[in-house]
Amino acid sequence: MSSSERTDVLVIGSGFGGAIAAYHLAAGGAKVVVLERGPWLKADEFEHDFLLGSSYTRIFDFVVGDGMSLLGGNCVGGGSVVYFAAMPRAPRFVFERRGGIGRRMWPAAITRDTLDPWYDVVTDALPITKQDWKDVSFAGGLFAAACDHAGRTANPVPVAVDNTKCTNCNWMMAGCRFDAKRSLLLNYLPGALAHGAEIRPLHEVQRLERTDDGGYRVHYNVVDEVDYREQVGHGVIEAKIVVLAAGAGATPVILKRSEPDLGPMPYAVGRYFSGNGERLNTAVINEEKAAELLGLDRGDGRAYAANQIGKGPVVASWDNLDGNLPEYHRYSLEQLYFPPGFGTILAQVPDAAGPSWFGVEKKDLVRQWQSWLTVFTMIEDDNEGVFGPPPPTGNATRISQQMLGAGPLSYRPTPNTLRAWDETDAVVKSILERDGLARVMPWTNDLVGAYTVHPLASCRIGDDPATSALDDGHELRGHPGIFVTDGSAVPGALTVNPALTISALAERAIPGIVRAAQQRGIKVGYGAPGPGAGDNGRRTVLPLAAKRLHG
Repeated sequence: MSSSERTDVLVIGSGFGGAIAAYHLAAGGAKVVVLERGPWLKADEFEHDFLLGSSYTRIFDFVVGDGMSLLGGNCVGGGSVVYFAAMPRAPRFVFERRGGIGRRMWPAAITRDTLDPWYDVVTDALPITKQDWKDVSFAGGLFAAACDHAGRTANPVPVAVDNTKCTNCNWMMAGCRFDAKRSLLLNYLPGALAHGAEIRPLHEVQRLERTDDGGYRVHYNVVDEVDYREQVGHGVIEAKIVVLAAGAGATPVILKRSEPDLGPMPYAVGRYFSGNGERLNTAVINEEKAAELLGLDRGDGRAYAANQIGKGPVVASWDNLDGNLPEYHRYSLEQLYFPPGFGTILAQVPDAAGPSWFGVEKKDLVRQWQSWLTVFTMIEDDNEGVFGPPPPTGNATRISQQMLGAGPLSYRPTPNTLRAWDETDAVVKSILERDGLARVMPWTNDLVGAYTVHPLASCRIGDDPATSALDDGHELRGHPGIFVTDGSAVPGALTVNPALTISALAERAIPGIVRAAQQRGIKVGYGAPGPGAGDNGRRTVLPLAAKRLHG
């Protein structure tokens, strides 16, 4: 099957950056088509199972690179379907970071103050709520108690979760079958559909080329719904505006593959990649010590033994998110549930006499998995990642029929990054091993390299054309009419979960995209109410949007 057609706006990807763009442009009157590489699953199709062919393997993309592996969403709704819905705002100091380039990474126009109104918009739309301690899971409560015992503070994390619907099943990574997690399937995407946008799953964009009238021709393959290595069709769509939101692991690959047709890409396309400085440590809790030291009691004679009960990150320690500290010494610690399907593979046995990945000691470790507690750390890294030549199709060479691929990313952590990881490892041990509470098992990089669930910065915004692929309006330098609104646009590590910042930046970019569309003859406006119940934030940004709309 082959097809060729036209639309006003083509959006590539349906995660936070793509869904927000699709909603506003469709609501403003543009004809919008969204191409999504992954399948489209509904709530009752999200399964509590790790088996091949379950929702778990269908909606994830795990790409192994050279020194860094990426885990992300591969479905309609993108990362919002598989994320843990933790939605903190980036600390103020993040926007002043200098990083490896030795000068401010972010555009001068963007600070925490200027981004706050756009944060408010997303907070209304999803919506995002502040959790109370009564909403915290057993694992979160244990981490908070351990922090207190070690002299640190801990706080509930703001989340996009409806706690009246949440069953604490801890299967959030496989999609929420109860519609408790506020993914994009519940707000921006249905809003886009209501305004006439078309969403096409299993459509994998390969490359772009320029048309004679200054628009773009987008080439795609149709992917088999069972075996993602197989193509069952292809086609071409012409659009006046293209919004790239395929994710930080795929957007630069599409652009680099398009270079022979589009012409030279900015130097920063496929460079300065950040894994958001992420690292994991898992501890085996001594149940007797948890009762003795922390005073914990579930009421049934157990102090903890509840790793599998609850939801994703619900408690974080932010003591080191202090702008007075030097760069690379600022980080967050977050309790995290990581399913045993991954955890049992990647967690190493501490101080093992034999192999740390398998054997008798590993078997004994796995037997205690209900007493595990995983801590997720997010540091300031050095944007070390670089993408090499793209694979023949897609963002990776597919190894299995679903989920697993080998990608073109190379990552070599600098001494700054390594020191920051070492510092957070030591702090995690000091909290959880105090007075014999637990034994900490670091997830080292020996097996799959470093890893991230929040890839960023591979096509970042900035003021300096030498170190940024996009201007502060998210338009690709040298290629008018192409915009990037996903995590690849974020300049660097945020020290917190990035979904809310990605969304706020996408919201901020929309008025400029609308203006570019109008200049290309598209009849589109800006100002539709948000897709959520609250709209106070939307009213606040209308004057800001007017300035961007009119230059």
